[in-house]
Amino acid sequence: MGRPGPKAAVTAPPLDLAGLPARRGWRAVAFVEGYLRVPKGKGALGPVRLRPWQRRIVHEVLSPGVRQALVSLPRGNGKSFLAACLGLYGLFADGVEGAQVLTVASDERQARIVFNLARRMVELNPELACRVQVFQDKIYLPATDSTLAPLPAEPAALQGWDPSLVVVDELHVVGPDVLEAMQLAAGKRASSLLLAISTPAADTESVMWRLVSYGREHPDDTSFRLVEYAAPDGCRLDDETAWKVANPALGDFLHADALRATLKTIREASFRRYRLGQWVGQVDRWLPWGAWEAVADPDRRVSFGERVWMAFDGSASGDSTALIGCTGDGHLFVVGMWEHPADDPRWRVPRGEVTATIDEAFNRFDVVELACDPWGWRSEIETWAKRHGQRRVVEFNTGAAQRMAPATDRLYQAVVTGACSHDGDPRLASHVGNAVAKPTPLGDLVSKDKKGSPRKIDGAVASIVAYERAAWHRAKRGNATSGRRVVVL
Repeated sequence: MGRPGPKAAVTAPPLDLAGLPARRGWRAVAFVEGYLRVPKGKGALGPVRLRPWQRRIVHEVLSPGVRQALVSLPRGNGKSFLAACLGLYGLFADGVEGAQVLTVASDERQARIVFNLARRMVELNPELACRVQVFQDKIYLPATDSTLAPLPAEPAALQGWDPSLVVVDELHVVGPDVLEAMQLAAGKRASSLLLAISTPAADTESVMWRLVSYGREHPDDTSFRLVEYAAPDGCRLDDETAWKVANPALGDFLHADALRATLKTIREASFRRYRLGQWVGQVDRWLPWGAWEAVADPDRRVSFGERVWMAFDGSASGDSTALIGCTGDGHLFVVGMWEHPADDPRWRVPRGEVTATIDEAFNRFDVVELACDPWGWRSEIETWAKRHGQRRVVEFNTGAAQRMAPATDRLYQAVVTGACSHDGDPRLASHVGNAVAKPTPLGDLVSKDKKGSPRKIDGAVASIVAYERAAWHRAKRGNATSGRRVVVL
């Protein structure tokens, strides 16, 4: 830690780096391995020897023309250590006069994790230590008037800086205003880099997901670089081959027995996010990761005249409307779905189109029952009942926990045990993936992740109701005399 008070003048000549390669990636690797020592853990006090995967990251993020880079990496793989190494390269060896290297994190304490690693590595090499002044809040290199400083992820703290390198530790906790402040600050120089190293965020509403999506969709953008380590989607939690894919340090300074111990007590979503580097939506998502995808059966076709049950969950404008069918053997399929376009604030659900779709479904299938959530659609429901039969079009209040909790549990059990299937419609998959579990005294209900969230779940709600009504009628089949005569609860 830098001692308070005046600092001794630096009398050592500038560091002679003439022997380092000119290309940034190779130059950074040579500097790190030539001048830095491991501050703690495996190989402590010895020279840093970057692993091949660490070298790959360095070369990727320091490629010519890269202005922004994101490294997505599970916990335990030395993210903060690598960030500190790159920060010191930016301070000492990047060839920038008046360099400003900022280590940014959720708060000052977190930002100091990278800063303190960098400070300790400086102290361990007399060649570096004699050429800088170490303060409590910065490391200053007089030879080039350059500074390395830790900052909290607050827009006000980022004002007034002209950074040559910004290293963000754990981007998943950074808000959009902070990211924008860093992007604007880092764009003042002819050559600068905004580098984030992080585990995946808790949901896909985060700024990190926005950058991950951009990197995946634009791999040819030479100004942006995404380096992502993650286990294959849908892998088993105990698949240690998948662990190795996600964790390049496994078997080196990350130990498999620690992951095995963690797996016994941690929630699935948290293990997938923190240890497998996977994006799992919300940490409290309703269904286990990969369970819905596992029961997809897109080749299953619902035939003309087949006996089905349907459920309708509608909205007037700002949300979405879903019409889901379920066959006698528990196969769920989308009959119709209408979603509010994000770019059209005047959009309204096309009620006439909804009615036409329902009429067509009654003509195409042997519809035993259409169960409708009545909110906002009572007049239409009355019309449908008059047209298709009072005993076939019924109300099902999805806000009634005494009905929805058992229905929610029934579909949950069917999915996780493989007792049901679905058509693989990506819209329905999105709605199911958006649903989070809301515990009640009567059992779990599904809800949005937060009030007013744009993440739609109407398809999930309608699926729960459709499956429930089909299952109830199957249980009561001995009392029914035909598919078109049902007992309405």
